[in-house]
Amino acid sequence: MGVATHLGIDLADYDARIRTFIPDYETMLAAAAAVIPASARTIVDLGTGTGALAAQCLTRAPRARIVGIDADGEILQAARQRLGPSATFINHSFLRAPLPPCDAVVASFALHHVRTRPAKAALYRRIRTALRSRGTFVIVDCHPARARTLASQQRDAWLAHLRESYTPPEADALLAAWAKEDVYVPLEVEMALLRRSGFAGEVIWRNGSFAVICGTV
Repeated sequence: MGVATHLGIDLADYDARIRTFIPDYETMLAAAAAVIPASARTIVDLGTGTGALAAQCLTRAPRARIVGIDADGEILQAARQRLGPSATFINHSFLRAPLPPCDAVVASFALHHVRTRPAKAALYRRIRTALRSRGTFVIVDCHPARARTLASQQRDAWLAHLRESYTPPEADALLAAWAKEDVYVPLEVEMALLRRSGFAGEVIWRNGSFAVICGTV
């Protein structure tokens, strides 16, 4: 399934609509890009989408080359238009695509498509191997609280954001549809996965159920 189909939107509307879906979207991308080493030469973007995070990374590390990996060939066309000659692309699942030696790996709202924690741990070990010394792995995603009451409050806050652009039934339907495909790992569990995979992890930014996490080697 392509990302536009998953989200229930036209691909041409993706960049505008994602901001109505995700609160603090621009803030999170900026926070993620800010921890990329300015000297980075190769940045791998997992589930690159339209290349929004990759473009932010290039403002931080202008001499870098982006390797964008995405199983959705249609959305990669948008990334090609955005990133131009600064990027090369691999049209494949990032769970199976080879990862080149790199200085940074980034993922924005892509890793919640990994269905199981063992599969995610295996991916993280591959990323750890691909990263050069002092490499950086940055994740932007939904990582709710483990406690049920707090997680419910966070979900209500997400619904409130959606209802700024959609009717209450539409907002409810959006979250219900995404829940069928997405796996949101609690933040503390995600951090433990990083540590077990050989990373020193830090929470760079968090608001409600959304977080920017940085793993270093």
